[in-house]
Amino acid sequence: MDELRHACAAVAARARSVTVLTDAIPAYAATVSAAIDAEPPAGEPPPTTDAGREARAAYWLTMDAINFGSGWFPTLRKRDGLSGYNTIAAALRSQFDHHGGWSPTELTQLDAGTLGPILGQDPGHELMALYAASLRDLGEHVTADHEGSFAAVADAAGGSAVTLARRLGAWSSFADVSRYSELAVPFLKRAQIAAADLHRAGVTPFADLPALTMFADNLVPHVLRLDGILRFDLDLVGRIDREEMIVHGSAEEVEIRACALHAVELLVAVAPGGAVTAAEVDQLLWHRGQQPHYKATPRHRSRCTAY
Repeated sequence: MDELRHACAAVAARARSVTVLTDAIPAYAATVSAAIDAEPPAGEPPPTTDAGREARAAYWLTMDAINFGSGWFPTLRKRDGLSGYNTIAAALRSQFDHHGGWSPTELTQLDAGTLGPILGQDPGHELMALYAASLRDLGEHVTADHEGSFAAVADAAGGSAVTLARRLGAWSSFADVSRYSELAVPFLKRAQIAAADLHRAGVTPFADLPALTMFADNLVPHVLRLDGILRFDLDLVGRIDREEMIVHGSAEEVEIRACALHAVELLVAVAPGGAVTAAEVDQLLWHRGQQPHYKATPRHRSRCTAY
């Protein structure tokens, strides 16, 4: 992921709308490190406590293939007390719990008309068609490239989370590369989080998990802004506060994601003890973002399949 790190550092150095407040990094790193030491962030529970390895691999690859929709979440039918993401995740867990997951062949046949009711949504909602397309692509790759085995997708990476993220990132279901002037910025948010999820679920241990970066979305940058690590210019703040969509791939949107990722890299570099990983920081800050203080202020939203 060094290409991504270098690209994000370059974006942060040129950014006009977002600033990394580097002087605040050391003190913040100490508090984040202490929080992780006190209570390591727990991952999401599997769909069932006794799910076998293939079932766990199927669940997490399926979940991460549709782990996007920030710009559409406000328009979804939400379960009581749940956010847009958690509404979709709860519906998918229920599907796996009560009916089992889809086979790769079944995934290739999914459409919005079938998927919408399963997720508790209008089949005509634009996001359902995007979800179905992503799942069809996942099914096609698992079928054609891995003999129909979800666990084999992880195994083929040879114990490397970075290798898995790069391979998944080449599929349309996990694609996530932005442009910033002449720079290619391969965020690979969902491909990276899939590698972390498969590791946490015990599907395949990855020795190089610390090599992953933050999973660049719209919530962790929001937490970093409210915590005084990122500063957005007033025009960008005004647009976010008015809940205007920030166009995916625009300079401002790339700066938000890249500066957040770069800030987390700086944080990891100075964290006491040197044992904090970007994935751990990401998970801590993502869960922190569920608190009322952070939800009370709008965060940027983009309609895209990246996050």
